[in-house]
Amino acid sequence: MSGIIGITMGDPCGVGPEISVRALAEMSAQDRAATRIYGNLATLEAARAALGLDLDLSPHVVDIEVEGAPLPWGTLSPVAGDAAFRFIEKAVRDAEAGKIGCIVTAPINKEALNLAGHHYDGHTGMLRSLTGSKAAYMLLASERLKVIHVSTHVSLQEAIRRATTERVLATIKAGHDHLKRVGYDKPRIAVAGVNPHCGENGLFGTEDDDQIAPAVAAARAEGIDVQGPISADTVFYRAYSGAFDLVVAQYHDQGHIPIKLVAFDTAVNVSVELPIDRTSVDHGTAFDIAGKGIANHGNMNSAIAYARRLVAGKTNQG
Repeated sequence: MSGIIGITMGDPCGVGPEISVRALAEMSAQDRAATRIYGNLATLEAARAALGLDLDLSPHVVDIEVEGAPLPWGTLSPVAGDAAFRFIEKAVRDAEAGKIGCIVTAPINKEALNLAGHHYDGHTGMLRSLTGSKAAYMLLASERLKVIHVSTHVSLQEAIRRATTERVLATIKAGHDHLKRVGYDKPRIAVAGVNPHCGENGLFGTEDDDQIAPAVAAARAEGIDVQGPISADTVFYRAYSGAFDLVVAQYHDQGHIPIKLVAFDTAVNVSVELPIDRTSVDHGTAFDIAGKGIANHGNMNSAIAYARRLVAGKTNQG
């Protein structure tokens, strides 16, 4: 596997170019040599100027043409949406060919993406389609709390439908395997209930008893250290306090809200079970501040650090 990481620039009108350039500028010479930005050089030069940095970008950029670049900052544009897709597509193909070891994605704008005719619910769905994967799971990782999701960008009604025994079991196994890969010998996993108080013995719904509990039992039968379902109003606090290494959340907001509360600027979005490695910032394009040179790149640094751990195969017990 290549030791190089590839940063996709994200939407050219958002903060992705700025946080990518600032992260590159702060790297050691050794790390910079092992980094490529998949994006548009003219846009990245405009971001460099906005940041007031003196840095030769050209050796580190896989330059992909964008008509009219640099585009106006902070605008919703199908041209930008198409460009964001093409940056990711090129990085995926290079990762599949072994030219880069991990993709780190800067934020894209889903509306711009769809205006350009690329109809995905976000990065994870796009990456699953580009790689021909049957499944991919979103894992949000912070120092004290890690969460993997049974479903993500679907309605709450659809999310409950998707909380099947088969899918919950597959999510538990995916999270378990990923944590083992990053250094946990025997990951301690908790599974959140989908209903208040896990349904209170059927009083508030039967999904926890009928669908989720059998998945936990099946995972335990395979030797996985997993408990649940546990009421979602307590399980995240218990995990944050050290009782569990990972929580399986049943739907998007159930997992995202606690992570964003405790690690808004540092949580890393990791795609699990793809044939390539990918990490990402866990924030949006921030059109309102794009081009002003004030975007916080701390989350990008965290995503890059996680990517380097995956590429290096190092263990981490954090």
